[in-house]
Amino acid sequence: MSDVTVPATQATIRTTSAEETRRLGRCIGASCRGNEVILLGGDLGSGKTTLAQGLAAGLGISAPIISPTFIVLREYNGRLPLYHFDFYRLAGTERAVDLEFDQYLEAGGVCVIEWPSCAPEIVPAEHLRLDLSVSGTSDRSIALRGAGVRHRDLAAAALACWESGDGR
Repeated sequence: MSDVTVPATQATIRTTSAEETRRLGRCIGASCRGNEVILLGGDLGSGKTTLAQGLAAGLGISAPIISPTFIVLREYNGRLPLYHFDFYRLAGTERAVDLEFDQYLEAGGVCVIEWPSCAPEIVPAEHLRLDLSVSGTSDRSIALRGAGVRHRDLAAAALACWESGDGR
């Protein structure tokens, strides 16, 4: 099973397979209530889209989830709408402003942003940040940090789901 280290507002989880990474995502998605912002950081191949697939499943989305790298945004309907952004190809923040990014933040859904470091000026102060790193062939180390009460509560609920074995 996976290891969990839990300080007050952050945790580090080690997953040992793509399915475990998706399960963590399902726990996060199932814990969302609307207007959450989830940042996914990590190198290429670290599991960001895999985690987003699980998160979508936790929101009741059955459509295939693929990286929006070339189109920047994909929208999905579930229990809550999912706005899946990928800022990897953004040339500064002007393109994100063209997307009317702020409107998505207040649309009652869940904004998942891959590569938030490519447009840090527009990342809201309150968010749940997950930094993924590869620590073996299929092992991932995932650091969760909640900024703001809503997102710290989201992190706590997701961790409780994870530790209980839910999200399967």
